[in-house]
Amino acid sequence: MTEKVTIADVARLAGVSRQTVSNVLNSPDVVREETRQRVLRAVEELGYRVNQAARQMRTGRSRLIAIRIEPDRDGINGSVLDRFLHGLTESAARSGYRVLLYTADDDQAEVDTFEDLLGAYEPDAFVLTSTHHGDLRTAWLLDRKVPFVTFGRPWSADSAGASHAWVDVDGAAGTAAATRHLLDAGHRVIGFLGWPSGSGVGDDRREGWSRTLAAAGVDPAGLSRATSDGVADGEKAAHDLLRSDLGVTALVCASDSLALGALHAARSPGLAWRPGSDAAERPVAVIGFDDTPVAKAVGLTSLSQPLAQAAAHCVALLTTLLDGQADPGEAPANVLLEPSLVVRQSA
Repeated sequence: MTEKVTIADVARLAGVSRQTVSNVLNSPDVVREETRQRVLRAVEELGYRVNQAARQMRTGRSRLIAIRIEPDRDGINGSVLDRFLHGLTESAARSGYRVLLYTADDDQAEVDTFEDLLGAYEPDAFVLTSTHHGDLRTAWLLDRKVPFVTFGRPWSADSAGASHAWVDVDGAAGTAAATRHLLDAGHRVIGFLGWPSGSGVGDDRREGWSRTLAAAGVDPAGLSRATSDGVADGEKAAHDLLRSDLGVTALVCASDSLALGALHAARSPGLAWRPGSDAAERPVAVIGFDDTPVAKAVGLTSLSQPLAQAAAHCVALLTTLLDGQADPGEAPANVLLEPSLVVRQSA
């Protein structure tokens, strides 16, 4: 029978004290990176496994971070949060945590799940996604002083003065960059396909397009269409804009699903070519949002979110909260990241 590897064996191989090994496993932020890597190599070489039950009894922590699995929807935009989840799992592991997954259909179901998980598994913290106006989940966790961070701004309040930590991607900056790209290419009448008003994310993405168009001297009134987030919905909304007498030659879309529908519409008979500002014939330009694998496959220009970076920031904010390093007198930290435009054949 193979002899059990102990923390003393890891310390001896790494040339450090047992306390340093313990710090690497339980509080990695207090250990120099070079030392941390040396200890982790020793852990891997020896096959050392932490006794999670013993560690939980000793520290009072489960080392679990819980997050909901988002519904698949159309299989296109669902990949965005899949990539975020992958990044979160990797970042959590580097900080000594594991990710606990759960499902819920709506806010109330998720709050009910919080209670079940806290009773059965005692996760140390939660990461919430898909934040929206009137979000019940954040109030429930704040009332019970359960640590959490949201991937998404608290749309129901002033984001800068929010009472919890959050990480988000600046959708308005993304659609502004997309609109400037189209303006630089010679387009003037640029439409927008988005979601009905009241969606924090959707309103933010529409605002970047509208502001940029107005700054270029183009009135955005009448150039926007709101619809559900699906390929067929995007195609119908794009047909409505492109068949109008507005002279639309390009479309910025709030998602890749809408953009894929817009591409179908733009390539349909009678709409495949439109006059540009220089009177040259050109295809209708389309830009999506989220840079999904489908966008890459069909040559769709799209805005890419820094999802791995967002996930790392979420874990960093949580570890600061859990380790008691956050100043109680200061407002919770927040991080706003900018997406990048990935240019392909569609624009």
